Order: sequence, then C-alpha cells, then structure tokens
Amino acid sequence: MYAKEPKSVHVHFVFSQIAKRYDVMNSLLSFWQHKLWRRFAMRHTHLRRGGRAIDVACGTGDWTLSLAQAVGPEGHVVGLDFCKEMLDVAQEKMERRGYSRQQVTLVEGDAMDLPFDDNSFDVATIGFALRNVPDVLTVLREMARVVKPGGQVISLELSKPESRWFRSVYYFYFYRIVPWIGSLAVGKKEPYAWLPESLTDFPDRRRLEDLFRQAGLRNVVSYPLTGGIAALHIGVKAED
Repeated sequence: MYAKEPKSVHVHFVFSQIAKRYDVMNSLLSFWQHKLWRRFAMRHTHLRRGGRAIDVACGTGDWTLSLAQAVGPEGHVVGLDFCKEMLDVAQEKMERRGYSRQQVTLVEGDAMDLPFDDNSFDVATIGFALRNVPDVLTVLREMARVVKPGGQVISLELSKPESRWFRSVYYFYFYRIVPWIGSLAVGKKEPYAWLPESLTDFPDRRRLEDLFRQAGLRNVVSYPLTGGIAALHIGVKAED
C-alpha cells in the first residue's frame, strides 16, 4: 500500500480500476475455483424462500444474485459496496438476469457502518473482501448486528495453506505470478500488486475463527478449500 495512504482509499482506487475486468480475472487467476467455492458456501447457507440476506462488499454481485435465487421472488437481498464502479457492473448483471429491484437492492455504503437496523436479515455474507476492510472485527460485529438471532454470518475468503510445501508453491504463484498476469491483463501494475499485499497480514483460518467469536458469534466453523488457499467461515448469532 502506498505510504501514508488510508487503506480504504487505496482499496477503492484498486477496485474502481479493475471493475470491468474483475469477473474475468477472478476466474483466470483462481482457475475457476472461486465458482466452486461459492457453490460450496451456498450449500452451507441456511436461507429459505422468502428470506432476507445482505451481501456485504458485494463487488460485481455474483454472490448477491446467488442469494437472490435462493430466497426467490418472495424474498429480498441487499448488495452493499463502497465502489460505484463495481456496483455498476452488478446492476448490469442484475438487469441482464431479470432480477427486479423488489428482489435485489444495490446500495453504495460502508461495510464498517452498515446502514441497516439491528436484526434485519437472516444471513449476512462477505466474499473475497474481508481482507480489504480497514478493521476485520468491526465489520464482523456490524454483520452480526444486522442479522437476526439465529442468523448466519458467513465469510468466503482467500486464506493461507497449512501444508508447508503447498504453501511455498502457492505463495510463489500468488506473490510472483499473479501480479505479473494482472498487470498484463489490465495494463497497470498497482491493482494486482495489491492482491498479495492484502493477504500478507490477514488472519489465517484459525485466527479468523477467533475473530468471529470475538464478534459475539456462536457455533463458529471453518472449512479449508482447495488445499487451504481459500476458507469458508460461518458463525451464528445467539438466540435471545
């Protein structure tokens, strides 16, 4: 990150630059694994027809629309992001797939200060964005606040492989190859140089479990995915 530049400012700059290419690059750089990870996450998401969900830091809206499919036309999903350029892509995708504003609402807002009342949603998700926020615990507490008692807080995020040999191979790809591919694809070095930087100080899978508990969530579980390069975390808000 640039010296003295607030993290939120730099992250906003990064994603505003790559919004149009974000989906293609995600698929390319993850070898299409991110789609399988999201399907796995949806199988663990306790959403019913007519339910309400919020997808925090929704980006281009892929998980938002998966949630909308799960709740059906009787339910409602909010996709929130602080980057208008990402939301513009999500809006185009939403309209192309035939979702109405009665089913899906896209909101420009701050994950650190969600503009919703307590106990508003059945599920709150965040996908591949928790490592980009200024304070992970604050975001988890906000997500816990807006879900109903018994509701789920779910994070799908890049992680750190636990096997030493696999970690060394993965880190070579992630820190050396990914920024190079990204710079060739978008014509700029900065956006994809940020990707490995964002993971360096991010908690590993077990430490992130602890932060879920510190946020007041119960029954916290995590699942390493594809050798631990990603992880799914789930916590439940305590019943009243």
